[in-house]
Amino acid sequence: MRIKPCLYFLGLSCFPISIMALMNIFYSFYFDYLTSIESYAGVFFLSSLIGFVLFKIGKKEQQSISIYEQIFLIFLIYFTISFFIQIPIYFSGYNISFIDAYFESISGLTGTGFTIFKNIKYLDPPLILWRSSSQWIGGFYFLIFLVLIFSNKQVNFKLVDFSFNLEKKINLSPNLRSVTTRILLIYSLLTIFIFSFFLISGIRILDSLSLAMTVISSGGFLPTDSLSEIIENNFQSTVLCIGFLISILNFYLFYNVVFARDNLKKHNEDLYIVGTVLVFSMIFYFTNNLNFTSVLINILSSIGNSGISIIAVPENFGLYFIILTLIGGSVLSTTSGIKLLRIYILIKAFFMEIYKLVQPNVVLNNQIMFSEKKINNENIKISFLVFILFFLSLFILSSILLVDYLDFENSFKLSILTLTNTVSSNIYGMDKVWFADLFTFSKISLIIFMVIAKVELVSIFILVQRIFFKN
Repeated sequence: MRIKPCLYFLGLSCFPISIMALMNIFYSFYFDYLTSIESYAGVFFLSSLIGFVLFKIGKKEQQSISIYEQIFLIFLIYFTISFFIQIPIYFSGYNISFIDAYFESISGLTGTGFTIFKNIKYLDPPLILWRSSSQWIGGFYFLIFLVLIFSNKQVNFKLVDFSFNLEKKINLSPNLRSVTTRILLIYSLLTIFIFSFFLISGIRILDSLSLAMTVISSGGFLPTDSLSEIIENNFQSTVLCIGFLISILNFYLFYNVVFARDNLKKHNEDLYIVGTVLVFSMIFYFTNNLNFTSVLINILSSIGNSGISIIAVPENFGLYFIILTLIGGSVLSTTSGIKLLRIYILIKAFFMEIYKLVQPNVVLNNQIMFSEKKINNENIKISFLVFILFFLSLFILSSILLVDYLDFENSFKLSILTLTNTVSSNIYGMDKVWFADLFTFSKISLIIFMVIAKVELVSIFILVQRIFFKN
């Protein structure tokens, strides 16, 4: 494993943090919040300097980075960028320890939404904006990883090849600029679209911007202690539903719509996602006397792996919504989860095998979601492996959390939410979890598994195989 070629791309990943810090500096000056502006200035200079140095060191060898080094690079980016993000949190004046600040930054970058703060509404507005921005940056990085790295045939555990994208030949170095520019353009336009509708609906500017960045990145950070303090009428609830739907659909679907391309038929997965949302929404609506828009928000928030909600639900439905978090959104979206596509593959493979036992000579349709692409044994093995590793991770993390003050039920639920990068809100029937009160070892474990949940445990096995079993 060569580290030097990875440094070029790690250096590039530092520059968005510099821009993010610069925006917070301007915001602090404009609205006269100068108490902790030094921390944002420190992040700006530190990320710019380190980014430039790493960029120069690795520039000559950046063309030779292998797929295994690319996977290692993803972990390197998550843990390094989180260090920059935690600086304003650590020096915020709220008596935050280093591990708590780093926990908060990892939670934001992965879009999980676990927080060590107990009274969000009393935080400084620049810090609220900083937390929300960390989710937005994390969603942006993850989309780049999906298109440039996880679409590689050698690491097909994300199944990105089933989801249409615009790249004919994916290669990290040659396509970095074009892919990043395209993703940034669409991602920014979608964020502005959601932000504008929140403003039109009557939500104040800071709340609209923070909530827009939370929704588009499938994150869980809020600018207040409760979403009901922001969403107060049906129009605002409808806008929130639209935002959630945008975040869980195929990222390139919007590109095709905007530029009037004629290949929308390749987005069959998105039709299945929308159908799943409607079916589960109708089931829950007819079994509970709740407002349909509120029900739809809870369903979209769970399937979109955000977890934020307006209203609480009956306690016996907590597991219902936790199961929905396992579905996740589209393959090429900012969401985590096991993903509907893998579930579809396993279910179809199961029925195909049953049918073969009944009629051995029959020719079966192995097309996926009525598209031209077909399921093969490799797809089935990868989908099954992801399920096995998910439950292995669930067992390990639950066992660790049981040593803490959490009971078995909350440890189990929190482990699932961690492994799907979903915030622990009241719709999952959980008692309030104060993450600042957890043991240090529990926090470190959650930090590791939040990143593993985003990248998936399969990637670690690939790295281990490469390092120790090269032949």
